[in-house]
Amino acid sequence: SVTRALLCVFCVASHRSISRGAMSDVSQGRCQHNYVVTAHKPTAVTHSAIGSFTHATETDLIVAKCTRLEIYRLTPSGLKPMLDVPIYGRIATMALCKPSDNSNGKSRLFLTTERYGFTVLSYDEKTEELTTEAFGDVRDNIGRPAENGQIGIVDEQCRAVGLQLYDGLFKVIPCDSKGVLKEAFNIRLEELQVVDIQFLHGVPRPTIAVLYKDTKEAVHIKTYEIGVKQKEFTSVPWAMNDLEGGSNKIIPVPSPVGGVVVLGEETIVYLNKSEEDTEVRIKAIKIPSRANIMCYGAIDPDGSRYLLGDHDGTLYLLVVVHDTKNVTSLKLERLGETSTASTLSYLDNGVVYVGSAFGNSQLIKLHTEPCIDKDGNPTYVEIIEEFTNLGPIVDFAVVDLERHGQGQVVTCSGVQKDGSLRVVKNGIGIDKRAVIQLPGVKGLFSLRANDASQVDKYLVVTFINETRILGLLDDSDTLDETEIAGFNAQAQTLCCANMQGDVFVQATNESVRLVACDGTLRDEWKTSDGSDILSAKCNPTQILVASSGGKLHCLSAAGGKLKLTASKTFEHEVACLDCTPMNDGTSSPICAIGLWSMEVVLASMSDLKVITTEPTDEDVIPRSTLLCAFEDISYLLVGLGDGQLITYLLDESTGALSERKKLSIGTQPITLQTFKSHTTTSVFAASDRPTVIYSNNKKLIYSNVNLQEVLHVCPFSSDAFPDSLALASEEDLTIGGIDDIQKLHIRTIPLGAQPRRIAHQPETRSFAVVCAQIVGEDQCDVLRLVDDSTFETLNQYQFEENEFVGALKSCAFTDDAATYFAVGTAISLEHEDEPSRGRILIFKVDDNTTLCLIAEKEVRGAVYNLNAFKGKLLAGINSKVELFKWTPREDDGHELINECSHHGHIVALYVATRGDWILVGDLMKSMSLLLYKPEEGAIDETARDFNANWMTAIEMLDDDETYLGAENSLNLFTVARNMSAITDEERSRLEVTGEYHVGELVNKFARGSLVMSLRNGDNLHVPTLLFGTANGVIGVLASLPKDVYEFTEKLQTCMNTHIQGVGGFKHSEWRSFRHELRGKSEPARNFIDGDLIESFLDLKPEKADAIAADMKCDRAEITRRVEDLIRLTH
Repeated sequence: SVTRALLCVFCVASHRSISRGAMSDVSQGRCQHNYVVTAHKPTAVTHSAIGSFTHATETDLIVAKCTRLEIYRLTPSGLKPMLDVPIYGRIATMALCKPSDNSNGKSRLFLTTERYGFTVLSYDEKTEELTTEAFGDVRDNIGRPAENGQIGIVDEQCRAVGLQLYDGLFKVIPCDSKGVLKEAFNIRLEELQVVDIQFLHGVPRPTIAVLYKDTKEAVHIKTYEIGVKQKEFTSVPWAMNDLEGGSNKIIPVPSPVGGVVVLGEETIVYLNKSEEDTEVRIKAIKIPSRANIMCYGAIDPDGSRYLLGDHDGTLYLLVVVHDTKNVTSLKLERLGETSTASTLSYLDNGVVYVGSAFGNSQLIKLHTEPCIDKDGNPTYVEIIEEFTNLGPIVDFAVVDLERHGQGQVVTCSGVQKDGSLRVVKNGIGIDKRAVIQLPGVKGLFSLRANDASQVDKYLVVTFINETRILGLLDDSDTLDETEIAGFNAQAQTLCCANMQGDVFVQATNESVRLVACDGTLRDEWKTSDGSDILSAKCNPTQILVASSGGKLHCLSAAGGKLKLTASKTFEHEVACLDCTPMNDGTSSPICAIGLWSMEVVLASMSDLKVITTEPTDEDVIPRSTLLCAFEDISYLLVGLGDGQLITYLLDESTGALSERKKLSIGTQPITLQTFKSHTTTSVFAASDRPTVIYSNNKKLIYSNVNLQEVLHVCPFSSDAFPDSLALASEEDLTIGGIDDIQKLHIRTIPLGAQPRRIAHQPETRSFAVVCAQIVGEDQCDVLRLVDDSTFETLNQYQFEENEFVGALKSCAFTDDAATYFAVGTAISLEHEDEPSRGRILIFKVDDNTTLCLIAEKEVRGAVYNLNAFKGKLLAGINSKVELFKWTPREDDGHELINECSHHGHIVALYVATRGDWILVGDLMKSMSLLLYKPEEGAIDETARDFNANWMTAIEMLDDDETYLGAENSLNLFTVARNMSAITDEERSRLEVTGEYHVGELVNKFARGSLVMSLRNGDNLHVPTLLFGTANGVIGVLASLPKDVYEFTEKLQTCMNTHIQGVGGFKHSEWRSFRHELRGKSEPARNFIDGDLIESFLDLKPEKADAIAADMKCDRAEITRRVEDLIRLTH
């Protein structure tokens, strides 16, 4: 029924639309130009494959996440990321194939997209990029798209590719022995309701097995031999009728055994017929408890063992017992629980990748002996690692829980037992473990007790004219002030660290001191001319000192003595320096020096001979230099005095610097410091906008830290403060642990049920969350009250049997100081196509954090949405929009009384309001604009979009002109009122002003931002919306000023001229607005693809320069403007 489809959380409605009418010119409103960018990439895994893709002798895992491909290499230490690339299309099918005459021994990747594009990809080891071997379009001019989705399969010997894209047609693409694709052809397929198709293994000619349903819903299987030369099916080797009705998947068994395994809900059947057999051989086994098997993964190359995953997340082992020729029996064993799997890939040594679109993906280890899980059941499964998946996001709330002026998104994610709330915030959080009020700090340094110690004992805090030492004494977990006898406590410390040989080094303006760990002063060095030391840096064996007059000195500390090994004088004063060893070494062959001449110099540490001189091309003095390595790639980072950061690639062997990139981190001087988080090296850039720099897929990522200001930082890890940092601001010294290093920080609150609606109530510091819980074999909805800081469930309310919640809102009413949660429901009965009854319930949170039902109103239909509106409650109920007022009763209570309503919709699924305006998103009739007239007590329609769009989300972009919609063909579009129209008919139309294919099923828009509130000085302000999708994407839609839009549109056009999409797919075609019944695509307009724009920062310099030349703009200026957009949007 229509209603049950609407109440289903995770479904994609059928694609139905009609062509739009002619469009008239519409005046350009304030939000006509929009920029769409992904803040969180898709995380729902749809496909995975295992094979030798990047190298003939390596094992690779290839993961498809709807519009992205991720490639990992299996190493002894785990999965190593190799590549993460966007695909200009939604991946529909994916398979690895290895041509028989392939000289390099590597597999190729065949995939198709939902828009009927296909490509064959290989991996180029020299460039470390994907190479397109073939691509094209497999669309047919006629045919009904396959009801159960596309099927794409590759013959095991790579002799042919098979595609079932349309009902009644099977497309064959022949391949030669080298994997070159030949001309495709279609073969008529009698079976219209195809459930699954697979190529058989070990057969002389390409042969497929077709699992299908007949007109009476009975399930059968039939095999066809493909005649490539004849371009038709040449024979039917065998067939079997009347399989179990729930059969849904075919597993082809490898040769020499051959045949297929058919997976059903109650039985698993093996079928085969060889030339010697007179009839089909059958072996069957009953599944102990009814299961809907969703995916499988082979363990052994000979097909002896398979992993099966069902819709409840149960993992089974299927054993096909055979004697290398005949199957003798089937065995099935329950292994344990995982996330609900959408794909299973056996890696090696009992390790399995569980890809999920319904919960977190996982790496699991299978054991030979069982243990007991948390529910007391025996399990052979151990979860090694989890990969966060936000999908499907069915609802979310944008809140500022920490009152920092930065939005956080709390999503309803996951399905059934994998359901959870996810708290998503931009940047990296600091868990404050100790805070000391200590103004005026000028530097921080940590010291271990001796060389053998693995933890820090002392924290050296320096000020303008003194140095204090805080220590963890006598195994205490409290930092107390202490002394180290050999230190100069009456001077500012410029550098302080442990040196090899159980000694400390302290550099001040006066001297460099070498102090034994017991406090004894071992040695002291001063400049020969008595000049002041201006800056110093050291590593475990070397000390680099700069003194006034542009002098630079290198010291060693061997044998407890300081020895001058080299000196050099520069023409300009030294502003900053660094000699950090690469890759955890104890010494560095080179050092990096920043000069007052706005130059950076690389010099040899042995003799301080200049290797490279690089001008910064800026009018600001370098304030910090840092040599570092990420993912085995060496970099030089330079922090400037105005908050800008310059990065270079560094060739350690020659000292050459290349690929200069510049970005603005803050407005104050930057101090750079390396630190480790979970054995991974990162860099902390201290400034007025503190930032952590790390690398992912060989790309530098910049993630802001959720602190207002950090001036100085150093690692400080002890037993009392493990994996911590010491951070100094103008007023405070903080010791805190750092969250996982990632662009977005995600906190998971497992619910054990599927969350479907969420609302936040700041007044009571709580969330209300509607969850669908499974009780026995039935599902019931429950309203949970959740604390907004601890996320503890405080109270809950269970709804009636067959009552499903469609709407949840926090609201307040006129002449009532209290705040309430309003819930809208539908009573869904089997004999009704559409609910005839529903309820609106009003809850209040009392002082004991209990949900109290204050009032309820029975309505005639399902309540799909609720909005607080003008001190009243606006509800979308079946085909009407109804307004209720909160009316006092004689018993001091209140009740909801109908004030007015508006009819004329098919189903009023979504409602957005602003002022007196009401925007309605209909199930099938796109959007309409209503106006509430309080003096008349009426709601009238003002304008509507006459196109047929099946809406999934709506929002108002400005007060009364521009409106945004998302529909189930995965498009975004904007409509606007024609304010200058002359006739009433023209004024009654909402004209389409922008169109864009986002490629994601958008479930909700909400106003808000993930970035910190803008500081003074930012000259660009863009209003933003956030949206959540079924694949776990959190997107940002920003309305741009016209000049910024024109710049980004030109950049987008130039980039498309110079950059080819992976697999030959074109960006312009991918983003084109397509409706199934329009007959053709319409180019995207008035929307900018922010993901493409941001990829400019990752281009090689020669490619970026070519684009800049076309733009007639400096590359640095383009980079600056793109970085500004990133900072403003996400």
